[in-house]
Amino acid sequence: EAKDAGVDIFRVFDSLNYEDNLLFGLQAVIDAGGVAQATICYTGDVVAQTRDGGKYTLEYYLSLARTLVEHGTHMLAVKDMAGLLTPESATMLIGALRSEFPDVPIAVHTHDTSGLGVASMLACADAGADVVDGALDSMSGMTAQPSLGALAASLGPERCGLRVEDIWPLSLYWEQVRRVYCGFEAGLRSGSSDVYLHEMPGGQYTNLKFQATSLGLAEAWDDVKVAYATANRMLGDIPKVTPSSKVVGDLAQFIVSSGKTEQEIVDQAEQLSFPSSLVDYMQGMLGQPPGGFPEPLRSRVLGDKPRVEGRPGASLPPANLSALRQQLAQKWGEEGLAQRDVLSAAMYQDVFDDYCRWRSEYCDAAPIPTRAFVAPLEQDEEISVQVSKGRIAYVKFLAKGELLPGNERDLFFQLNGVPRVVRVTDRTADQAAKDGGKATSFAREKSDPNEIGSVGAPLSGDVVKVSVKPGQLVKAGEELVVCSAMKMETSVRASCDGVVRHVAVVAGDQVKT
Repeated sequence: EAKDAGVDIFRVFDSLNYEDNLLFGLQAVIDAGGVAQATICYTGDVVAQTRDGGKYTLEYYLSLARTLVEHGTHMLAVKDMAGLLTPESATMLIGALRSEFPDVPIAVHTHDTSGLGVASMLACADAGADVVDGALDSMSGMTAQPSLGALAASLGPERCGLRVEDIWPLSLYWEQVRRVYCGFEAGLRSGSSDVYLHEMPGGQYTNLKFQATSLGLAEAWDDVKVAYATANRMLGDIPKVTPSSKVVGDLAQFIVSSGKTEQEIVDQAEQLSFPSSLVDYMQGMLGQPPGGFPEPLRSRVLGDKPRVEGRPGASLPPANLSALRQQLAQKWGEEGLAQRDVLSAAMYQDVFDDYCRWRSEYCDAAPIPTRAFVAPLEQDEEISVQVSKGRIAYVKFLAKGELLPGNERDLFFQLNGVPRVVRVTDRTADQAAKDGGKATSFAREKSDPNEIGSVGAPLSGDVVKVSVKPGQLVKAGEELVVCSAMKMETSVRASCDGVVRHVAVVAGDQVKT
């Protein structure tokens, strides 16, 4: 489907550099007629690891590259997710790859969290890389890619075919666009060399910081970064990129929120309620990590849960896309249901359902200007929305009414000059209080840490599943409830054997620690 849609080059990577997963994806691209760019995820410091006899030595990367080239990849790529490549390590790694594979194009992807990205990419170019990734100046630096303008100025048009004067107008345009999304940025004001300590991917930094804030860990962000390095060590020092980076990030937040030390977590693992991503990882749902799983942590986390050996997808039953299409049509309607929707649902069922549910409740929001979508309209502000070709709607926000019973409120608009009133639910309790309304609140039961068998929420978030009911017999470690906070799911488990006396939540409830 992607090849037919116009994608030419497919960057194939595995978050653990697991060969079986890599080769399966690589073969799929080759079979589809695409250009396969087999990608090796970089972690640690290849110079130090080669010198000291670590896990990620130069031979580790070369051996993996040989396997990928032998399997028929058209290109090789090095994916430096955290921006850990230094000029010295870049020279060693890319130079060795170019020497062994003189006819295979080599690409390098990095992030600029430390501020060393431009220098490292220039070293890659000098060592023989054919492609290095950069970002337009106004979108570059820090957790993004290094400056494309700086690379072009350093290499010159003769080497890279780009001129600064041609890049600059594009950078000015994206500078304006970036302002619309500034609220989603990580808040970095400069490079941060502590990335060499925690090794957090640039693409994860912003998301994890936002997630930590939602969990009440905003003031402990520095602790989360330290815990990220601890979590990586506990997991066996693994390559960190989606989805393995999520496992490390979830465990890091668990460490900070629980207040437990590394050794305490290992010792108490059989009684703790770990994030679901960690349990899935330990089961082998992502594949096999370099050097194997950490013990005894794995055995204590899993207990008698099943383990996956080999490529996880190999044990899945064949997908029946025709049957899935029929199910989606019955659930969401046949109109507009494309093959891409079916594939999306097959890969991300919950996300696709949320998307369809949102569109069903509201509409296709794509025509709405971005700023109006992410931030409320000011009073008397007017926007234009191109509903379809040749049809433009002019929407002007006039005022909001008083808070009504049930936390509802009337909003007053003009649509093409005609008055319109929309009644919505005001979900902001703080705003309701400011307006003199009475927001309904409920005091939830709290668990008693001194009472054996009293189990509370390990994190603040939403209850997505209740697995038990009163009167049910459970064993220590058995799942009671699943909570979710910013896509981090945690299975809350029984602390001891016993009979469930009372369940204080239902699916959809919000809980606090």
